[in-house]
Amino acid sequence: MSVQGGIWNFDGKPVDRMVLTRMSTQSAEYGPDGETIHVDGSLGILYRPFHTTRESRLERQPHLFANGKILTWDGRLDNRDEISRSMNEVGRYTTDTDLVALSFEKWGNTCFSKLVGEWAAAIWDPEKRELILTRDYVGIRHLYYSLTSTQLTWCSLLSPLALSGASRTLCDEYIAGYLALYPDGDLTPYKEIKAVPPGKSICCRAGKAEVHSYWSFPRRLSIRYKTDREYEEHFRQVFSQAVHRRLRTESPILADLSGGFDSSSIVCVADELMSREPELTPQVDTFSIYDSNEPDEDDFGYFKVVEQKRGREGFHVDLGKTDVSFTLEQRDFVSTPGFGDREGLRGALSTLVKNGKYRVGLSGLGGDELLGQSLDPRVQIADLIADLRFWAMAKQLVAWSLIIRRPWVQLLLQTVRLFLPTVIRARMTQSASVEPWINRRFARRHRLSIRRLGATEESQFWRPGLRDSFDTITALGQQMTFSRPSTLEKRYPYLDQTLVEFLVSIPSDQLLRPGKRRSLMRRALVDVLPGEIISRGTKAAAGRCHVLTLQKHWTRLERILEDPITTQLGYVERREFHKALAAAKNGQISPYFLRLLRVVSLEMWLRAAINRGVIRTRFTLPTGFSTRELA
Repeated sequence: MSVQGGIWNFDGKPVDRMVLTRMSTQSAEYGPDGETIHVDGSLGILYRPFHTTRESRLERQPHLFANGKILTWDGRLDNRDEISRSMNEVGRYTTDTDLVALSFEKWGNTCFSKLVGEWAAAIWDPEKRELILTRDYVGIRHLYYSLTSTQLTWCSLLSPLALSGASRTLCDEYIAGYLALYPDGDLTPYKEIKAVPPGKSICCRAGKAEVHSYWSFPRRLSIRYKTDREYEEHFRQVFSQAVHRRLRTESPILADLSGGFDSSSIVCVADELMSREPELTPQVDTFSIYDSNEPDEDDFGYFKVVEQKRGREGFHVDLGKTDVSFTLEQRDFVSTPGFGDREGLRGALSTLVKNGKYRVGLSGLGGDELLGQSLDPRVQIADLIADLRFWAMAKQLVAWSLIIRRPWVQLLLQTVRLFLPTVIRARMTQSASVEPWINRRFARRHRLSIRRLGATEESQFWRPGLRDSFDTITALGQQMTFSRPSTLEKRYPYLDQTLVEFLVSIPSDQLLRPGKRRSLMRRALVDVLPGEIISRGTKAAAGRCHVLTLQKHWTRLERILEDPITTQLGYVERREFHKALAAAKNGQISPYFLRLLRVVSLEMWLRAAINRGVIRTRFTLPTGFSTRELA
């Protein structure tokens, strides 16, 4: 992930180069391959490269157009050949940046809809006096901006903007999203700083910003075949393409391997591709974590099966032999609240990445959500009702009733509920209920119950299946925006745009069948994955580490909970929260335990941000409190 950023003073005042230098210093670890600062009067642009492909080493950024435009690009263009052919420029332009610049010259803002990959870009047009900020369809690459009446500042990292010197105002809407699931894709914890929304471009002129969508959910795209075999062949093609696109790198790749469907499929397909095209990448190594002390731990046996198929062992970290507790507070300031890694994992991974000279990592994120693991069978049944296919609906209803051991009448009533307005569904759905430790006024003001459903206003009147797919992609975009930067460029095959558009356009019964989750994936990859992975059921969840985290830090947590900032700000009811946390510490794990830890993390982050002066508030920290007490 390269770093891009800049400053534009609307009043014509020359840019202070030292501000850009400070931004560069703060982001140096994420762009270690050089620094370019371009200053032209009231405009200043920063670029720090992080090279992961051979082509990227040939780039010169900021890219200067002949007509004075300026482009900075952070990303990987996956449809290079297609873009080249469409402009009759095959073989002439060797870098992604050249192709993007040429595309913008030919098609203007409409070019963004033609770019497939993981990317973010900034384009300055001196003639129109406007700056365009944009990022890929699901927001894998980050781009943030702060706009005032006199200045626009932007950066692909949030921290330099948050630490710019001016105290920021806390964004309650962001906090509501954080406590519910994930904040909206255009928000940050600071009111004055916004994120460029996934699939959109921001056109900034003096003191104004206009949002334009270049990608929309393909709700009218429908792919229908006569046989399962045709769906399987199509899936194999687009999934192999998704993995292939992410193997384009000149450095070794470190792939996550848990032994589950998602990570195992990526690794096994990557091996197949490399056996045919050994020049794709130097090598793919695997990184697996497990906890030998977890009662239900079973990942070890499964990822070992994949390693046996590969004929090579990966890197393992047994958290049971280290400190298994989570980091509740970061030693250095971070720009967003959230969990840190487990204590025993952070150092091991950092050392491995450094010693192995890895620059690219492969992640299975998105597989559960898009391939049927998380799909609610009631959504399928509701679609059959919408299509007036009552006999097929009855068969599905009875089948799922037997599988999940729930009366068919109850299942039918829950299905019919999906046709109700979102506001009513939120009141009737258990998973949307607000915990007693959340302040009721805050929950009502920010519609926390609706946020818990993951529902969006745009899709609330769509048929249930389309709505579920749209809300899933929206949530993934929010999750990408929420993710923290890494010195390892994470790539996500399951978020490949071509693959996603295929998966949301096929019948849902290809993904989920009674008693057979991930049906399409199991059928299509039966000759690729080991049999043990194909037949694997659900994965065990880690629970012991959560309890140990609270037990380890309990004395200090109790001191903090005497006067929480989250209570002073009207987010949390102190007594109820303390009661729930104490129960969890004693082993009474509720389904919403992670939400408890989120509040703890939010409390620690708020204290650090206020103590550092990043956030201005009328509340003060307790005398003598150190934000490093939990480190």
